[in-house]
Amino acid sequence: MTYNIIKLFLRLAISFSFLSAVADRFGYWPKENSVWGNWDAFLEYTALINPWVPSAAIPFLGTVATIAEILFAICLIIGFKTSLFAKLSGFLLLVFALSMTFSTGIKGAFDYSVFTASAGAFALSLLKQKAWELDCILSSS
Repeated sequence: MTYNIIKLFLRLAISFSFLSAVADRFGYWPKENSVWGNWDAFLEYTALINPWVPSAAIPFLGTVATIAEILFAICLIIGFKTSLFAKLSGFLLLVFALSMTFSTGIKGAFDYSVFTASAGAFALSLLKQKAWELDCILSSS
């Protein structure tokens, strides 16, 4: 029972975090709660944390990241190929955290818990085993 609750909690937490970020970049959050507030500000931030990417490719990169976040969130919410989409989410979040770290410093990645979210996604990808198998593994270590 606890196993299923933890797995559901991770699925929903990661999914709603992605969807909240997407909603922010499309201006769906009130201004006082927004990080970007609109697509152009999101693309400016995308360029800031990816200075090695040519400026002409930033809209493409922002669009791909946004589509990935929406797709990964939906798949995690409905439980479709959870292990796969959790791994992909972990990699996407890790790339984001590393981009933040190398461009603006590690504090932002820590403050926004991006490494934590990535670790949670990777942990979720491992929760495909049955609860009793997981208990056996944990108790033997």
